[in-house]
Amino acid sequence: MGTVNFFKKLFCRVFQGGMRAALPFLPYREPELIDGVAGVPAVLRQHDIDCVMLVTDAGVRGLGLTAHLEELLKTAHIRCVVYDATVANPTVANVEQARQLYLDRGCQGLIAFGGGSSMDCAKAVGARIVRPRKPLAKMEGLLQVMHRLPLLIAVPTTAGTGSETTLAAVITDSQTHHKYPINDFSLIPHYAVLDPDVTLNLPGHLTATTGMDALTHAVEAYIGRSTTKQTRAAAIEAVQLIFANLPEAYFNGHNREARANMLRAAYLAGTAFTKSYVGYVHAVAHSLGGRYGIAHGLANSVLLPVVLKAYGSAAWKKLAELARAAGVSQAASDEEAAKTFIEYIEALNAAMDIPETLPGIRDEDIEELARHADHEANPLYPVPALWDARELQSLYHQVQEESHHDGKRSAGHSATAA
Repeated sequence: MGTVNFFKKLFCRVFQGGMRAALPFLPYREPELIDGVAGVPAVLRQHDIDCVMLVTDAGVRGLGLTAHLEELLKTAHIRCVVYDATVANPTVANVEQARQLYLDRGCQGLIAFGGGSSMDCAKAVGARIVRPRKPLAKMEGLLQVMHRLPLLIAVPTTAGTGSETTLAAVITDSQTHHKYPINDFSLIPHYAVLDPDVTLNLPGHLTATTGMDALTHAVEAYIGRSTTKQTRAAAIEAVQLIFANLPEAYFNGHNREARANMLRAAYLAGTAFTKSYVGYVHAVAHSLGGRYGIAHGLANSVLLPVVLKAYGSAAWKKLAELARAAGVSQAASDEEAAKTFIEYIEALNAAMDIPETLPGIRDEDIEELARHADHEANPLYPVPALWDARELQSLYHQVQEESHHDGKRSAGHSATAA
């Protein structure tokens, strides 16, 4: 089949070129790092905050992960208002509930404690607080917040999303099942706490899928066409750390060094894709999360090798560079090294019992899902190869469970490099 039409392709590449040229002039920043949760009360005091909202989810709080911080805040005489109803793909309703609680209780700042969902929720709460007349749906896309958020401290309990350092929040409209990103420099947290102790009890399957989520960030940032010397270096180091530490973190979750290295990897990958963006893995994963509630890390884990294969020769050179830097392959041929890199990812998934397909994807939904992915990715994501909505449909079919497709999986639906 044909590729993206000439004029759409030209528009996408010109847009991406303009974004790349603007990189040195945009107000990117990294959060200031706090050494462990014990340092949080002092930072709040420094900012004259005596009432803070803790945004988390019931699972994280139920495991007792927030208890130490809550006790520290109590000892420091800082009121802590807890919102723990965040769901796996945070919704507009989540954000509005938390925002109202924040206002009703007189909070002055936010602590996001958990995985990417809690951080996305907290970021969106902050955005709604400073833009009370602008609904979240109107914040979709680029630079639609443009106001400084209340103090935001991010405490990741998973080594995956990198949300503690990114300008993105992803929100789901539970009525339309549309999942969309909000990208604005003001969403970058002011502080981040990389504390391996809060990740030690993370279940194995979450360690696996969030770790592969971090790998996806690093790889998509590196192979895209809008990289800088800094983002390339961060992505390479992240890939090296993940390959060296994720299996140990998965099989021996209480290895503090492996957990600390994974937190650093996720942070580095976050800094890389904040500037260099992601690609079609994320666009497809977001559409699946919005429609079916599939966890983002799981979707990325399954889709990553599928999309990398589909890029074909358009991604070989950069994937080969990653393969050599990570010690996966020293082959002289870029094609051979790139394919070995993809095979390594597949083997890593298999070792951690990550499946090759995703549940519940229905044939009748794929056309609309692909339109959502196309809308998210094009023209913003500087992908190695450009595909339109029709071509993107192939990716859904490739990760679809056999029981949910009608046998029309391949005809006319191949994603081809452009």
